[in-house]
Amino acid sequence: MTNFFYQGRLYYTPIELTMAFIGGTWKMPILLALRKGPVRYGDLRKAIPHINDKMLYSQLRDLEKKGMIQRKVYQTKPPRVDYILTDLGNKSIKLVDKINDFGEYLLEVEGIELK
Repeated sequence: MTNFFYQGRLYYTPIELTMAFIGGTWKMPILLALRKGPVRYGDLRKAIPHINDKMLYSQLRDLEKKGMIQRKVYQTKPPRVDYILTDLGNKSIKLVDKINDFGEYLLEVEGIELK
């Protein structure tokens, strides 16, 4: 396989590019929280309670920049913002589910108990 550049960065495999889009601690939980439709910022915070505001905001902006989610601002008082998956974000959900399934399998075979 040949290496390639995307947005000024060198990638060696399509897997590496995929992980740039959905990898890390927070992107997959955010994508999963949006799988059923539009979600407000505060509801995302509740869905992922162990993420701080700075990190959530940063990850949302990154996912938006990569075309995975869309931010919709309503001109109301107080302002309302919803986040929703784009077609690209929706396409990633099957992969995220498979990664989660593999993680659950690893928990089982390694004898790791959830607390």
